[in-house]
This record gives sequence, structure tokens and C-alpha cells, in this order.
Amino acid sequence: MTDPSTRLLELLSLLQSGRSWPGAELAARLGASPRTLRRDLDRLRELGYPVSSTRGPGGNYQLVAGRAMPPLLLTDDEAVATVVGLRIAALTQMGGAGDAAEGALRKLERVVPTRLRARIQALASATETTSRATQALDLRTVQLLATAAHMHQDVRFDYTSRSGKHTGRRVEPYRQVLFDRRWYLLGWDRDRADWRTYRIDRIGELSVPGTTFTPRELPADDPVSFVQDSARFPLTGQRGVVRFAAPVSVVSDRLIAEAGSLEAIDDTSCRYVTSADSWEWLSVTLATVGVPYTIEAPPELISYSRELADRIARAAGG
Repeated sequence: MTDPSTRLLELLSLLQSGRSWPGAELAARLGASPRTLRRDLDRLRELGYPVSSTRGPGGNYQLVAGRAMPPLLLTDDEAVATVVGLRIAALTQMGGAGDAAEGALRKLERVVPTRLRARIQALASATETTSRATQALDLRTVQLLATAAHMHQDVRFDYTSRSGKHTGRRVEPYRQVLFDRRWYLLGWDRDRADWRTYRIDRIGELSVPGTTFTPRELPADDPVSFVQDSARFPLTGQRGVVRFAAPVSVVSDRLIAEAGSLEAIDDTSCRYVTSADSWEWLSVTLATVGVPYTIEAPPELISYSRELADRIARAAGG
């Protein structure tokens, strides 16, 4: 490898793997002499890449964090994955994140090689995204909660419950989980002395007073499953219980509602248990499954379903 530019790019690619490279190994990979390697490393430092070195036979070299983010060298697959990820991030309803993703996406798309544009355009044109309308998240809130969880710092915030009640909370934050297109915080509520799951879009007036806590053992081996169960079955919410006259395999293919649990009763029937922000929305969802079913609870879901049936009958001239 005699071309200096090609050799420099290959050296940068090797260093960006994150490992510490012995000088002799780097020189062998590049087909260069130790002196040429040292000259190339100095050139990278001049371009803004912070390369550290350790003493020893031949020395060891590693790319480390600097004051500014230097240009990155991506493989074809990494570049395509990055563009796709930024496209998804640009659609988020997290305040500030969408604009930042759009800016990074524009910069990256301007420099993507021609050979990759067809792959990226194919992915974009053949992919559709949908999202249920939710309140936009504040990027600063997500960042503060993440930092506090990492540093084991207490947080305080105002919280709006499902019923609209506002309360002040003192919480030890542990995990943030994205579930059913919503962000949740798993934390220990100090005033209630118990684990709680909070919708992050319902958190306001967040502050980090600076006090720290000793981490507790998480409430489950899989915090994600714990948050999912809490989101499906809120402590203060009612559960909709529906019995379908069809096997689980049939209903699971047709049920578009994501939150809830679906379990077999026998070979010909199954039971669906869920909570919902809107019983009216759930009554419509159940009707679209296309198999006979019986609503076992709650009365609100039964009432909405009867009203829906009446409206459909009137619309059809019945």
C-alpha cells in the first residue's frame, strides 16, 4: 500500500475500531515502515484525530476522545444503517431530536457515495412509518433522566396521572424504556416506597437537586418486561377482559392492539386482557378482529361497544 491517501484512510479505519494497536501490527497491516507509520499518525493528529500512544517496544496506538468530534470513516453498511436510523429519528416527536436528526441527515446525504444512494433510496421508498399521536417529548428531560440514572442522582418532578391529577414526585431513576411508541421511566418512588413506571411525556418541572442514592436491586431480571407490564396494566387503571371464540394463533394475527396479554383458554378460544387510554378506541379495535367475542369487563367497554354497534347498524340502514 504505497499511496499515502489510501494508506491514511486505512489507518483511520483501523483506529476507529476502538482497540489499542501495537505499532508493529499497524505497520504490517498497512505495509509501511515504522517511520512511515509514525508520520501518518502525526498527520492524523494534525487533521484533528486525537491518537494516543504508549511507550514500549514499537509502542501502542489508540484513537481517543478529543475536544471536538473528528470526521468518521464509515463502511458502506454503516453509512446505510446510519442514514436509515437518522430518518427514523427525524420522525420522532421528541422535542429537538427531530431537528438535530434532520440536520445530521442532510449533512450525511450530501456526502454519501453514488453507489450507496440507490440502496438508501430503495429503503426510503419501500418503507412506511406510522405513529399514534402522542404528546411531544422534551429532549432535555430525556437527557437529564438518563444522566441522573447513570450517576445515581435523585430527581424531582411534577407528574400528571392518567386521570389528569397533578402530583409532585421524588424518584430514584433507573431505566428509560421505549414501549408502544411511548417513553417510560422506571424508578423508585421515595414517598410511596415502591417501584413505579412513569410516562415521560407526563413529566414536567424536572429538577436534579444533586443528592445521590445507593442503587437498589431492580424489581425484575428484565426491567423492560416490568415496564411493559406496568404500561399495559397501570396500578390505577381498569382492565379490559375479552374472550375470543377462536384460537390464539388466529387472534394474534388479526389483533392490531399492541398493549395487553393474549393467552389460550383451550384449543378453540383465548382471552385478551389489556388497558386502554380510550375504551371507545378499544371497542373499535376488537370489532376489527373478525371473530366472535364476549366482553367480560369492564362495564365501560361493554357500553361503548353497544353504542358502536348501534351506530354501525344505523349507518347500514338497520
